[in-house]
Amino acid sequence: MAKAQNIPLGSTTTGSLAVAAESTVATRMSAPPSFDVADFPVPHGREEEWRFTPLARLKGLHDGSAVAAGPDLKIDITAPEGVTHELVDRTDARVGKAGTPVDRVAAQAYSSFEKASVVTVPKETVLTEPIRIAVHGEGGTAFGHQVIELGAFAEAVVVIDHTGDAVLAANVDYVLGDGAKLTVVSVQDWDDTAVHTGQHNALVGRDASFKSVVVTFGGDLVRLHPRVDYAGPGGEAEFYGLYFTEQGQHHEHRLFVDHQAPNCRSHVTYKGALQGDDAHAVWIGDVLIQASATGTDTYELNRNLVLTDGARVDSVPNLEIETGEIVGAGHASATGRFDDEQLFYLMARGIPADEARRLVVRGFFAELVQQIGLPDVEERLMSKIEAELEATAV
Repeated sequence: MAKAQNIPLGSTTTGSLAVAAESTVATRMSAPPSFDVADFPVPHGREEEWRFTPLARLKGLHDGSAVAAGPDLKIDITAPEGVTHELVDRTDARVGKAGTPVDRVAAQAYSSFEKASVVTVPKETVLTEPIRIAVHGEGGTAFGHQVIELGAFAEAVVVIDHTGDAVLAANVDYVLGDGAKLTVVSVQDWDDTAVHTGQHNALVGRDASFKSVVVTFGGDLVRLHPRVDYAGPGGEAEFYGLYFTEQGQHHEHRLFVDHQAPNCRSHVTYKGALQGDDAHAVWIGDVLIQASATGTDTYELNRNLVLTDGARVDSVPNLEIETGEIVGAGHASATGRFDDEQLFYLMARGIPADEARRLVVRGFFAELVQQIGLPDVEERLMSKIEAELEATAV
């Protein structure tokens, strides 16, 4: 099963692309963004934005029955000299600056957190060491809000690491000043019983560069919603994602790239591997090029490798274009099993079948892991992939 669509320079929307865009239009016509929970009806699973999500496994995050209850999350922030960290309430002007909740769970998270964490990198500060944020759950239910703000021409790498067990709904805002460069690595390495939902909002300034690397391994249910808006022309955004979904797990990644400023660029590449009965991965990639976004260059790709019977993938790339004055736009999605030619090549050289399959999976993910640029994190993630492959015979 595969879908692919590419649009050359100067082209306008074709008939086949218009069909793919209908889902995007339906999504945009749902409840408008709001910080007020009351503005969102309780989802029932028939709505476009919820039709893939097993609502009963959200532990009440979607209907208001979930309340914050201990033990609290443990959050540890390690930052280089010059970086400030504050705890503020929701009236602080920096909270919610990057984006507004787009569904009921995100609005519930915004309405329920006690203090937001704000990490600030001053203008023109270039960090040589990453900011590390460790989030560890010990079984409670929690709501949170994190803000990462870079001043003009600042540069930073942030690693957000989620471990332990929790029912967590949290929003994260990334605010990039003009000319700033930010790389964020968000790792979901939860215990198998955890539930995690999150909306990630990036506001990219003029000529700024944003790179997001999302890695999802653990959790009973993980549902993440990365989004980007451009505050000025010349901005760049790259989204990379890696997920390894095992028996019974539900991993859902729903991206939205809103091109409203001219001469901006975006690139999305998400890859997933699935094994075990009822392993379910969902990837939704929505890209909107508004009439004002002339000179846009965008592409999104999702690839999935199904390792065993009983696993399911839903992959839906959507592209909506309101101007023909673009550099290029396209999307592609592919889901399948191992490449027989690759396996034959390795086995013909004396490599056993199981080891050959492991080599193929490692190669499948290596390109994305290398985007992180932090050797210790890259080594840890590749070791985790090895462990996942060994846990269940491929």
